[in-house]
This record gives sequence, C-alpha cells and structure tokens, in this order.
Amino acid sequence: MKPSTTRLAAFSSALLLGGVLAATSGNFDVLTVNVAGLPAILNDNGVPGDKATNAATMGAKFSEYGIDIVQLQEDFNYHSHIYRTNTHPHRTATSGGVPFGSGLNTVSYLPWVDFRRIKWNKCSDASQSDCLTPKGFTFMRVATSSDSSTAAYVDFYNLHADAGVEPGDLVARNDNMNQVADYIATWSKGNAVVVAGDFNSRYTRTGDTGIRDFLASENPSGPGLKDAWVELLYNNVIPQSPSSCGNPAANDLCEIVDKVFYRGSPLLNLQATDTRYDTSRFLQADGNVLTDHNPVLVNFTWSSGASLRQSNLFGGPHGTWFSDVPVLAGINKPKTATITFRGGSRLDSVGLTLTDGTRFTHGGTGGSAVSLTLGASEYWTQAELCTGQRDGHTRNFYIRAVTSSGRSLTAGSATRDCQTFVAPSGWQIVGFVGQDGSEIDQLAFVYAPR
Repeated sequence: MKPSTTRLAAFSSALLLGGVLAATSGNFDVLTVNVAGLPAILNDNGVPGDKATNAATMGAKFSEYGIDIVQLQEDFNYHSHIYRTNTHPHRTATSGGVPFGSGLNTVSYLPWVDFRRIKWNKCSDASQSDCLTPKGFTFMRVATSSDSSTAAYVDFYNLHADAGVEPGDLVARNDNMNQVADYIATWSKGNAVVVAGDFNSRYTRTGDTGIRDFLASENPSGPGLKDAWVELLYNNVIPQSPSSCGNPAANDLCEIVDKVFYRGSPLLNLQATDTRYDTSRFLQADGNVLTDHNPVLVNFTWSSGASLRQSNLFGGPHGTWFSDVPVLAGINKPKTATITFRGGSRLDSVGLTLTDGTRFTHGGTGGSAVSLTLGASEYWTQAELCTGQRDGHTRNFYIRAVTSSGRSLTAGSATRDCQTFVAPSGWQIVGFVGQDGSEIDQLAFVYAPR
C-alpha cells in the first residue's frame, strides 16, 4: 500500500471552513515506462532473464514505491504477471496481447472517469512492425482531489508513437503527435494535462518535429505543453546536442525517447518539481535491467485556481466533453444574470447568460425551456443533480438551481440518485464542464468569486 503521507497528499492539503473546501493543494508523481511486453519469440528486447518474471517484478515495484500513476507501454503478453503482483486500486483492463491490443495500460492510486483508447490514424512499417498492433494513445480524466462540492481534475494521456527513422516513420510519428494535439484541443479544453509515454522521438533527430510542436515555447498555437525534462534540467531551453542514454542511464541530462509533457489550467495550477530516470529502482535481483527503456519519474505539485474552480463531475462518461473555462478565464468577475434549462422526462440542456452578455448552452433542444433572472445582488450558489439510465447509459435526469436569495429553478425528473453541490463560501456558479449529446450525460459546475 502506498504510504498515506504521500498518497493522501493530493486530498488532504486543504483548509476546511464550516465543512466547505476553502483551499486545495497537493502533489502526485507519475512514472512512464515501456515494459518490453512483446512475446519473447518476437523480440527479447535485449533484456536478460525471463520476461514473465521481469513483468511480475515491475508490477510489485510500482506498488512498493507508492507511485501515484504509472503509464505502461508495450504491456502486451505479460500483462497478467504485472497485475498479479501490483496492488494499485485503479487499473485499466487490458485490450489484449499482440496483435489485438495497444499495449497501453495505467495503474493508479487516483480515480478517473471516461477512459478511452484511440488508435493512430497513421502507422509505418518502414523500419519496424508498427502496424502489427493497434498502437495509439489513451485518455482519462483523473481526480487529484474530490470533495462533496469541489474537485480538481487532470487529463492524462498515455501514448506509444510510431518507431523508426525512415521517411515513412517520421511522417507517421509526426502525424501521431498532431493527432494527440488535436484531441487535447477538443477533449481537454480548459483542463490541466499530462502526456506521458514512449514518443520514439528525440529533439536532436532531424525530422522529429512533432514533439517540438507540443511545446508552448515552440508552437504558440499548439496544446501549450512543457517537457518536464527540458524545463527542469535545461531551464526550458531545448538542448542542442544532449548525449543519448545507455540503460541504465549514466545521468539525467542525456536524452531518451520516453517523455512527460504537461500544462496547468485556470482551474488548476500544475508544476513539475523533479524529474529523473528511475532505472536504479527497477533492476533484477542480479542487477540487470527489467526492461530496455529507462523509466521516467516526474513529481508534480498542484493548487486550485485563484479565480475559477469546479465541482465534482456527476453522471455518466458518454458524449463529447465541453468546458466554459476558456471563455470564463478571459472575463473579469463573471456573474450569472439568467439561468436557463430544458427538460421533460430527463434533463435536455443547461445554460446561463452572464451579466456581460456571454451565453453558455450545452445539450440538446428537447423538452421545455424554463429560466430564472437573477437580481443585481443575487447569485447562483447551489445546485442539485439526479441521474438515471437511458439506453444503457447513465445520464442526468434532473437539475435544481438555488440562488443566494433562496429562489430556485428546476428541470427534468428527479430520481433517487442525486447529489447536491454548494459553491464555496464567497463563490458562485458561473459555468459548466461536462459531456453532452442530445442530452446532458455528465456535468460539473464552474465557480468564481462573487
């Protein structure tokens, strides 16, 4: 079990005033490692020993060292041995061995919502058999903190990019990076992000432009990420000629293909504080390495945003992600002027208009519309949501808004599965985050100071 002083840091560094979460901060660590799980008959990866035994050793060490989130690549045919010895409470189900699975898995002490696997649009067999398996990336929204009314989330991506240095490999790999960047732009809008994995890329390699496009310093129109290794060891300046690493790496200054990128958001300040190649802790009993890649460990600290925060997500992980956060971040002192819902037997849509005229609407056009106009000194301070089942999916069936004056607005049909959300003292509800389609699948509320 992970030591409580570390594992609970992300949940316990908070000041509670009158039962309301008034401030949040914490830390977590992330390890990314290619576990060399291809069948030995196809590739022994140049690693001594038995692959099943090595996999079991790694699984145990992930738990022994209490690493919060471990992103695995090439977790193919020895997956069961990793999970047999690993005790993390949250673990993705395997997508299968070669040639059926992607080899991407996650073990975590932190819970997540909406886990998805996405296959690359392009692959290349110019150098290696990258098209043999459905390689790609995974997405999950991880809760670093959760209270009855407030929460902090980070979107985690785990990837394994196309390998090789032939022209076809470079084209495929750069397309891989663009595909992830496009996904982040849509699904992680307004959210903090950590992208980790086997990028099969180096900054010094001619033609490897995709990882540079990830960086805010290199591509202002991109996903706006930092490379923790470049930031902490090279003061945010891409090294011109770092040496290639051995295995184990002689030091942390040499470059490998395994990397961790990240960014914060208006909801959550995120900062990498330490990064290292963690190979020395992942060795066989005789001192040999367990895998042909150096594991990369990054430590992060986080704190809640000063001007925007959000509630828990409530509902089912279906539909398309939306967020009002990017727009709200550009508005000085937002205040809700009008609340508008649509509903009938279920909750069809949620919306509001701010005092400056900005309007947010999410969901469909079914049901009947209801609205409530707030007074100049009246704020939306409380909400209730209820969920139910529709076509095998969990959706929000009901919403109730309550203002600081005690007035309320409802839509949809109440069920027995409900949750109440209360804005922190001195804060108000000014927007939404969630997933929708023709109705509201999953919903959270965005808070701003009054």
